[in-house]
Amino acid sequence: MTKVIADITMSLDGYVTGPGADTEHGLGDAEELHTWVFSQDQVDTEILERATSATGAVVMGRRLFDVVDGPHGWTKDMGYGADQVGTPPFFVVTHSAPPDVRLERELGMRFTFVSELPNAIEQARVVATEGPVVIMGGGDVIAQAIEHGLVEELHLHIAPMLLGGGTPLFRTGTRQLYRQREVRPSSNAIHVTYERETNGKR
Repeated sequence: MTKVIADITMSLDGYVTGPGADTEHGLGDAEELHTWVFSQDQVDTEILERATSATGAVVMGRRLFDVVDGPHGWTKDMGYGADQVGTPPFFVVTHSAPPDVRLERELGMRFTFVSELPNAIEQARVVATEGPVVIMGGGDVIAQAIEHGLVEELHLHIAPMLLGGGTPLFRTGTRQLYRQREVRPSSNAIHVTYERETNGKR
């Protein structure tokens, strides 16, 4: 079965956006959070290219979709994969599909709107024949997926900053055991891959 990966950048204190995140302000007061995505550091470049080129399908929440589809969102020069627009199918978790999708109209991207997270992941599995399903955010969608045991691998890009507030990645009360599989430091972040243990076995 196709693997499900949660892949997201977070601060040292566990936030994936800063305060004030919305469609106008993107990640809020947290521009430095994604410095690694746009850097020339060889490790950062390799991590980004490996992740985006291998993606079979993407799952995201509605708030993140509204940001990337908004006026300050993805363009032909910057999209899934920073300066290279990735074109896997995207599945958006929402109870209300938008009447118009700018990214479909302008860039030819493919978006499917699904009301429940488990259904979005299952639909993504069906079409992700060339790589894993990647849950890219936002933080609430990934937190739900982790809480319900839907994430098999957790790829964290830890930025060297404290945000002090914003959108937290982890929820109180969720307890799971992971095996650390890879750690790659760069000048802008520490990239860590964890594999979830199942039934107490690695």
